[in-house]
Amino acid sequence: MKKRQIRQDGKKVSEVGLGCWSFGGSYGPTTEAEAHNTLSAALDFGVTFLDTANVYGMGVSETIIGTFLKGNAGRFTIATKAGIWRDPETGIRGFNNKPAYLRDQLEGSLSKLGLDHVDLFYMHRRDQDVPIEEVMETLLRFKTEGKIGGVGFSEISPASLRRAHAVGPVDAVQSEYSLWTRQPELGMIQTCAALGVAFVPFSPLGRGIFAPVPPDPSTFEPGHFRKDTPRFSEPNFSQNLQQIAGFKALAGDLGLSPITLALAWCLNQGDHLIPIPGTRSAAHLKDCVAASDVAMTPETMRAIEEILPVGWAHGDRYTHAQWIGIEGYC
Repeated sequence: MKKRQIRQDGKKVSEVGLGCWSFGGSYGPTTEAEAHNTLSAALDFGVTFLDTANVYGMGVSETIIGTFLKGNAGRFTIATKAGIWRDPETGIRGFNNKPAYLRDQLEGSLSKLGLDHVDLFYMHRRDQDVPIEEVMETLLRFKTEGKIGGVGFSEISPASLRRAHAVGPVDAVQSEYSLWTRQPELGMIQTCAALGVAFVPFSPLGRGIFAPVPPDPSTFEPGHFRKDTPRFSEPNFSQNLQQIAGFKALAGDLGLSPITLALAWCLNQGDHLIPIPGTRSAAHLKDCVAASDVAMTPETMRAIEEILPVGWAHGDRYTHAQWIGIEGYC
């Protein structure tokens, strides 16, 4: 597995990481054993970068990773996030970037993970009542104290990134980016490259739409993240499947899984991109890491753009409620 830089100090990780949101049950029930099998497979495949957050399963994802790390300390570079709060009874979501809250949440994450410091700590969502410069100062204090190795932000705008970076070095920015979600091309990917910041695409496989067997929305239970999401609701879903059929045919002609081709396309968008596909399946993870070995040609890139041109997706990527907290910039 080839490596790419995740922090300004030169620290590198596998160029394909593993998103651990699904360990918390966001895409359906799972078990610790299933998650541990996936983490073990990740090590076998050379994946060294894990991404989680304190709200993934309300701490479940971090706890599962922590129990796995007891026998595998130091084998992964760990990123986690804070800044979102959620009422466990009502599900109401809000944002808090104040120093005391972030410190409390960071300490909680370290406890669940069984670590005394985390390699990368993201501001999960902006609290617009707290200037980003003040948030950056808080994160830099954590870094000085040795609590975190690097500073990241999730779903911010290029303008906010520049404001934060003027205070101190930002190491990574995480945003949704894939063949059907391409807004970061309108400034974020370029700004990260100019500032030496790693860009970490989450959901680079379109929340499963690029899997060989696509998800079946009729099976989504209440609480499932994709339930009622416009892109997975009719008539959008059927239209999206029809469009993606040509991409999957192209992948087959190339002898690749559509998972592999979608991630290879993502890796080809810049040397500073480190996608973090999420899966609980060792078989799918094998297809993910295979993208690191694919040499994309200009001809293949053009063929993909013809099949899936910018803006091809039917429906929005989020519901109205899910959009709250994400910074727009176009």
